[in-house]
Amino acid sequence: MGPDVSMAVCCAFPVLVSLLLIRFAYVMYHSGHMPSKLSASAAGMRSLIVLGSGGHTAEMMNVVTTLQKDRFTPRYYVAALTDNMSLQKAQVYEQSLVRVEVDKEEGVENAQFVQIYRSREVGQSYITSIATTLLATSHAIWIIIRIRPQVIFCNGPGTCIPLCVSAFLLKVLGLGWSSIFYIESIARVKKLSLSGLLLYKLRIADQFFVQWPQLQQKYPRACYAGRLM
Repeated sequence: MGPDVSMAVCCAFPVLVSLLLIRFAYVMYHSGHMPSKLSASAAGMRSLIVLGSGGHTAEMMNVVTTLQKDRFTPRYYVAALTDNMSLQKAQVYEQSLVRVEVDKEEGVENAQFVQIYRSREVGQSYITSIATTLLATSHAIWIIIRIRPQVIFCNGPGTCIPLCVSAFLLKVLGLGWSSIFYIESIARVKKLSLSGLLLYKLRIADQFFVQWPQLQQKYPRACYAGRLM
């Protein structure tokens, strides 16, 4: 029985690897194209919006104001556990959308607010950051599995990396499909941020936007979106 099981495992392993490689190639090929069922859908799309300190939240909220609220709904705002201001700004914005003729509770139901562990705090040693990165990654996977976002909007905070990687892994495993839209910060004039560079080089983002023409020339797969601020 033992040799038979070993033989079965040896036969199944290359098949499994081949299927994963085929699936990976399929995901990479279709990366950058909005799935037809989403582009043609009139119903709301679960949207994950990543916020961050240092101006990232202000820029992202400026992007959110341009979205079709009835299409990108429900909206899940995510910020680091130690970021006390970003989710408050998102809550204030969502409450401002509630009109007089709409019941307040009904309006707030379209938005939810989630906190995530940060991979590394400013000044934290690299040794201790290994444990916190693993914790943040596992938390990000849990958030993506629980929400199953159809669209992800992010613009540079470090918290977006584990979330986007988790969403990409679910794509490869065939457990969900999230279209990732990355908008580089307007503060990045000559080179990408570390988060942007990772998502660009690894081809994780489906659509990659920059706000300066010289950046688009340096990174040709990016789309020049003009000034969004």
